[in-house]
Amino acid sequence: MSVAEKNLSAAHAEVKAEIARTDAKTALLLAFVGAVLAGTWTVARDLPPNLPALVVGGIGLALLVGAAGLLLRSVRPNLGSRGERFGFPLWATLTAEEISATVGGDRAADIAGLSRLAVAKFTCLRRAVDLTQADGALLILAALLTAGGAAW
Repeated sequence: MSVAEKNLSAAHAEVKAEIARTDAKTALLLAFVGAVLAGTWTVARDLPPNLPALVVGGIGLALLVGAAGLLLRSVRPNLGSRGERFGFPLWATLTAEEISATVGGDRAADIAGLSRLAVAKFTCLRRAVDLTQADGALLILAALLTAGGAAW
């Protein structure tokens, strides 16, 4: 195996590992978001209505639902629907001989496609984390408004 082939194999493995890392982080954050939603509902339904807290808490929950949507988008399978096909969605359309030729000759294209997929996943994950942080601040503010008995 030449140095170039070894480098391509290493790059391919690295990109696949990054995708796996992103999916693992996304799964953990999705579980966290679900727990926060459930916990917020459990606590909030027993509290007396307080308009400022309801408004701030409602915005916070909307951000949390948005974060969950981004996380689900991140783990949604990409089957190459935009004409960009690489990896197993491409291989499913090829014969055995074409797969051998494609895998043997165009690993760089596969790396490029997988890298774009990894960047898209990380972008969704990053935005979801940002929304979750903003939501946390709003839910804390709603809790303080409720505890302080602010009235409008």
